[in-house]
Amino acid sequence: MLLDVAAAVLPGVRRVRAQKEPYARAWAEAGRTAVGSGRPLWAALGDSMTQGIGADTVAGGWVPRLNARLGEPFAVVNLSASGARIADVLTGQLPRLHALPAAPALVTVLVGANDMLTPARRRGTPERFAELLAGLPVGCSVVATLPRGNPEARAINALIEAAADRGQVHLAEFRGPALGPLRGSLAADWFHPNDVGYARMARIFEAPVRAAAGSPTS
Repeated sequence: MLLDVAAAVLPGVRRVRAQKEPYARAWAEAGRTAVGSGRPLWAALGDSMTQGIGADTVAGGWVPRLNARLGEPFAVVNLSASGARIADVLTGQLPRLHALPAAPALVTVLVGANDMLTPARRRGTPERFAELLAGLPVGCSVVATLPRGNPEARAINALIEAAADRGQVHLAEFRGPALGPLRGSLAADWFHPNDVGYARMARIFEAPVRAAAGSPTS
């Protein structure tokens, strides 16, 4: 992968990629604590952006930032994984969600960036995303749109919009100006968000998460 090659020669890429294992361990430990806490669970699905890769610390990612903005109502089970694609969420993370000992009060989905990198990766993604949407808990799930403009991204966004119109999911709008300018919002690898970028993402998710948290689950 291009980032693997870049990591070998660019210090900024190496620093950001070095976060992968410690952040994953931190979230795994937090997830074990969350499951036994008796508190409402937030199951976070997705890729490295839901892990918070690029932030100065794990707490700088959008998930902890948003939970703090809400007053820490949730115990987070972060099932995301760096490098994850839509198929990984569908076949790996979603079954783990359904295997949780208690149904989550909130589910968030932020995935697709890794699928949009090449035409070959994009092939078949709308169909896989449709399967993913069908497997989400109704009413308490928040799904982010894709900010890309290729046909597959547009088809996926249309699926998310239709699911939101049916009341199946809540939509977090990542298209248009919501993310703000890239300048000053990217980590040292020029790919992942930094703390500024993750703060913006938390703000985008806040309104639909508040709406979903007040919705009945099924």
